[in-house]
Amino acid sequence: MKTINNYIDHTALKPTTSQKDIKTLCEEAKQHRFYSVCVNGHYVPLAKALLAKSNVKVCAVVGFPLGAMATEVKVFEAKKAIADGADEIDMVLNIGMLKSENFVNVYTDIRDVKLAIGNKVLKVILEISELSKNEIIKACQICLDAKADFIKTSTGFSKSGATLTAVKMIRKTVKKGAKIKASGGIKTLEVAEKYLEAGVDRLGCSAGVSIMEELQKKNS
Repeated sequence: MKTINNYIDHTALKPTTSQKDIKTLCEEAKQHRFYSVCVNGHYVPLAKALLAKSNVKVCAVVGFPLGAMATEVKVFEAKKAIADGADEIDMVLNIGMLKSENFVNVYTDIRDVKLAIGNKVLKVILEISELSKNEIIKACQICLDAKADFIKTSTGFSKSGATLTAVKMIRKTVKKGAKIKASGGIKTLEVAEKYLEAGVDRLGCSAGVSIMEELQKKNS
């Protein structure tokens, strides 16, 4: 049976993140047996080496945090991350193209990254705070067509992060066609549990350690 730590992508994506921060992140991930660490591409080799004797996976972000670069650049970035040892890719959807209703571009952007990484897990970040209800639904439909494995709510770098309303909307749209990762603003055990109750498959957060400490106090 899964426990909350098995759902957590332990995250360090700030531009100021140092090698020391990555070492701490990986030690914490091993200690608490988190599902993965989520890092910027430059730190994939370091994270992979630090986690070599553990079951913790390495997730790398692509097109982060804006999603507005050329598809070819995202493809190269994704391939490089996989070659360096990443197990999963979290790519940012091209929000501007979605708002322009250039749905073919949005589709090919996701499809080409998925084709580039093969059977590795692809999560597509929608940035829900920037989208209308109809845009979220359309983005989910495109993600399904492009064979994305997960739909992720947010980068954590925009106006707000995950919301239960958006998670429920995404679940209703994709049904069992894709998994869901809630990310952004998940800082307490109570909030994390609410998202798990809503049916998310992964939690992206930098507060994983404090969430586990809360859980330990609750169970003691």
